[in-house]
This record gives sequence, structure tokens and C-alpha cells, in this order.
Amino acid sequence: MGLVIRALILFAMVACLTSIAHAIAGQATFYTPPYVPSSCYGFQGRGVMVVAANHGLFAGKGACGRRYRVRCTGGTNAGVPHPCRGTSIDVTVVDLCPGCSGNQVDLSQEAFAMIADPNAGRINIDYHR
Repeated sequence: MGLVIRALILFAMVACLTSIAHAIAGQATFYTPPYVPSSCYGFQGRGVMVVAANHGLFAGKGACGRRYRVRCTGGTNAGVPHPCRGTSIDVTVVDLCPGCSGNQVDLSQEAFAMIADPNAGRINIDYHR
């Protein structure tokens, strides 16, 4: 039985490392309600745990409905040097962020507030599907 437990622990560790290895480093800002209309769903709401993707990630609406896990990794300004709350969130792509750079996403205000202090305004993140 000890061998089975060791194997399960090893499998869990490898699974965790795999998800970390595939995470994309970037930055996040937030936008405020209303979240409709959106590029993906028009006036049909998808809740508040949503994200607007940069042009590359959005892929001409190809990312609509994709879910990403997002984690704050640090601050980007001295005003709020430690904004992260130590949690991660799952968000759904519902819109395009036309002003976002290639490594940036725009979280809903509610999603941002779950992982970081909104006073930071912009944070460093890791995200993956």
C-alpha cells in the first residue's frame, strides 16, 4: 500500500509542475460593468467571472467561451507593492480588449478583486487553460 501512495503523490506532483510549466506570464487590468454587450455573446450575459482577451489570444473570436485559470504573481507599481491575495480564479473569455498588449488581459472588476487589490490597477499574472 505504501508504494501506491508514493505513486499517487508523485503523479500529483508531476501534474502540478506540468500546469505551472504551461502557464503564460502576463499582466492583467480590469474593466467595470456592464459586461454586455460583448464581442462573443452580444447581450447574453455570462456572469461576472469573465475576461476580455488581447488580439492574439482572442484569435478573431476563436477564444470565445474558453476558460482560463488566472493567478496574481506580483505588483507592477510601488503604490501597492504586494497586491496578490494568494488565490487563483477561473474566467471565461467573452470579449476583445482592443487596448491590451500581447501579454495582457482585462479581467472583470469582480474577478480582479478576487486575486488582487483593485487599488493596484495592473498586476503580473500567470494564466493557463
